[in-house]
This record gives sequence, C-alpha cells and structure tokens, in this order.
Amino acid sequence: MSPLAESRLAVLGCGKMGETLVRALLDSRAVAADQVVATTGHDASREALAERLPIAVAADNARAVDGADVVLLCVKPQLAGRVLDEVGGTLHAGQVLISILAGVTVAALEEHLAAGVPVVRAMPNTPALVGAGMTALTPGSAAGGDHLAVAEDVFQHVGRTIVLDESHFDAVTGLSASGPAFLYIVIEALAEGGVKVGLPRKVAIELAAQTCLGAGRMVLETGEHPALLKDAVTTPAGCTVDGILRLEEGGLRVTLIKAVVEAAQRAAGLGR
Repeated sequence: MSPLAESRLAVLGCGKMGETLVRALLDSRAVAADQVVATTGHDASREALAERLPIAVAADNARAVDGADVVLLCVKPQLAGRVLDEVGGTLHAGQVLISILAGVTVAALEEHLAAGVPVVRAMPNTPALVGAGMTALTPGSAAGGDHLAVAEDVFQHVGRTIVLDESHFDAVTGLSASGPAFLYIVIEALAEGGVKVGLPRKVAIELAAQTCLGAGRMVLETGEHPALLKDAVTTPAGCTVDGILRLEEGGLRVTLIKAVVEAAQRAAGLGR
C-alpha cells in the first residue's frame, strides 16, 4: 500500500510545481481529492486552482496544516520564514514537512519548527511537469526511513528520485535543476544544424528533442557509461567522429562542465 494512501495532504503555496504534484497524485489515485487541501496567496489564484482541481483550496496556512499528515511547502523561497512562522505552532512530530524550496536548507527550515518535527528537503526539476522529473531528497534531523518513503512516494509520480546528503544539494541544483535549460540550448543548436542542412524547422526540433530523450533513456536503462554508448555510435571512418571532433574543437565538453559549476556556485550563494 502506498504510504500516502490514507494520508491527508496540505500543499502550501500551490503554484505550478505544487499543482503538478497534486495532479499526478490524483491521476495515479495515490490520494483522493478529499484528502488534499491547498493554499495560495491571492483570491484570483485560489479561484482558478479550484476550477482546475477538485480539491479544497484555502487562504489560511495554519488551518490547512491542522490535521494534515503530509505538508508540502511550495511557496517562494523568500516567503519561507513568514509561512513557517504561521504554521510552526501547529506542526508536530506526527506530521512530515516536505520542502521544495531552492536554497533553503534543512537547518533553516527547522529553526522555525518545534523540536522533533520531521523535515525532508526535496529538489525537483521542471521536467516533473511532464512526468520526467529528477528529484533529490535529503532528510532532516528528525526524519526517518518512513518519512523518506512518503517523500519518495510523492515525487516518484513525476519522475525519478534519489536520496543524497544535503551537502550535495548545490551540485544537484547546478546539474539537474539548471540542467534542463542547458539541454534546451543543445536541442535548439542541434535543430539549427538540421535546418542548416535542409530540414524543416519543426522536423529538426522533433528529431533533436527525441534524440536527446532517447540518448538519456539509453544511459538510464542500459546502465552503460555514456562514453561507451558514444563509442557504439562512432564507427571507424564514419561521419559521427567528424562531428565529435568539431564539438571538441568548440569546447562543448568544457563549457557544459563550467555551466554546471557556475550554477552550483550560484546556488550556494542563494543559500547563504
């Protein structure tokens, strides 16, 4: 049985990612609509959310978490302190708080909560919107295996999950959270190459996007190192090796490495 099957869920700050998670949980029947309450900060957004999802939508964060088993914190990072102060007196050790806030550490979250409240920090990425996300999870000081299992159950409905030490979270932000933007540039550039050699733009974009999707699946499903998979495509005296030589000449490999490093360093700065 799913850890969420009989849980009541409160989603604080139900924006795009919060709505994505709720919709995925409802569609998979991990939870029923009457188990979920969500909050947003504005009347218009509450009305719109209530029209899109068959769940309770409220304005009062403290009332929303009262009686909830699982609390998803999805507000903007700069609002974290204010919202946690609102609900900190209500949250207790029998609940679990799951935060998706970029740059807000477990320690910073726990400062606003009573001792013993379990916290799990999550770092999802935007492909979760289409069920192909990658989410890193890390437990707080009071969180155990059962709490991690709940968090994994939430995010497995929008992609893959991995449990890591929090010391890796800036690196996760630089790689998997920022990474989709880097890959969109790669897809755009590959498609431009296709246009250059005569393909219609729409066709070139579809070919480039599906090629990236397929290459990613090959890595995940075969378990092979990317270098070995690259070698399998690169036949002796073939056309692929000429393209690879041009990539190396242009510094693509080093540029992507530096992009991840820069994004990770920026993430560390946001945390401070």
